[in-house]
Amino acid sequence: MRDRCVSVTVSTSLPVREMSLFRSSAEDNLSLGRALSSASRSIQLDRPLRPGYGRAPRALVSFSKRGVDIVGATLGMIAFSPVLALISLAIKCTSEGPVLFRQNRYGLNGRLFSIYKFRTMYLQQCDVSGTRQTVEDDERVTWLGCILRRFNLDELPQLINVIKGEMSLVGPRPHVPGMRAAGLLYEELVPGYFDRLRVKPGITGLAQASGFRGSTDEWYLAQRRIDADLYYIDNWSLGLDFAIVGRTTWYELRHLGRGI
Repeated sequence: MRDRCVSVTVSTSLPVREMSLFRSSAEDNLSLGRALSSASRSIQLDRPLRPGYGRAPRALVSFSKRGVDIVGATLGMIAFSPVLALISLAIKCTSEGPVLFRQNRYGLNGRLFSIYKFRTMYLQQCDVSGTRQTVEDDERVTWLGCILRRFNLDELPQLINVIKGEMSLVGPRPHVPGMRAAGLLYEELVPGYFDRLRVKPGITGLAQASGFRGSTDEWYLAQRRIDADLYYIDNWSLGLDFAIVGRTTWYELRHLGRGI
C-alpha cells in the first residue's frame, strides 16, 4: 500500500439472529443481505487494522485456524494432485504461456501478495491489473479456460497460497487494488470496504457460500458481499468455517458448470 495516511469510514456488521447459512434461493440470499446492519467508526490505513474474528482470543484463533488451513490445504493438494497435473498438461498443450497466472491481491492488513490461478486467458490478453472483470463469452478466455472457469477449477492453485500462509481456506475473497463495483471504486461505494482486511483472505467465504458471486455491476449485491464478510469476521468460529466449507461444496454441486 502507499505510504500515506488515509482516513476512511468503516462499517462493522452487527450479529443478526435470522441469519442462516443454508438459504438457497436468490430471494433468500437477498433477504440475508438486507438483514445485516452496520455501525461506523474511523481507522488509519497506515497502521495495522484491528484484529478480526470477534471475541475469540487472538492466539487461539491463529493457532486453530492455521492448523486447519495447513491440514486442509495439504490434503486438498494430495487429493487433487491428478487433476492439477492433467490441467497443467492441458494448458501447456493448448495455448502459449505459463500454466499459472499470478496477480497482486490485498491480503491481511492490506499487504499485497501474489495469488495463484490456472491461466485461463490468452497470454497476450491476460489482465494483470484485474480491474476488468470477466464476462460471459469473454474473447480473452481460451476454450480450455472457459471450461476451467465454468467449474471453478482455475482456483485450485490457491491451495498453495493457503500453505504459504498468505490465504486461509475460509475468509473474505481477496480483491485486486482498484477493484470497481457499479462503476465506482469499491472503497467509494462501500464505506466499510477496508475493514475486511482485518483477516486473511480465503478461497471461499460467507458471501460466496450465500450466493453473492459473479458480477459486481449491481451496487446492492456489491454491498451485500461486504456485509457478509464483516459478519463473518465479527462472528467467527471453527464451526462457522466448517459450515461455510460445507455450504460452498453444496452450492458448487448444485450450480455445477455455471461459473464465468
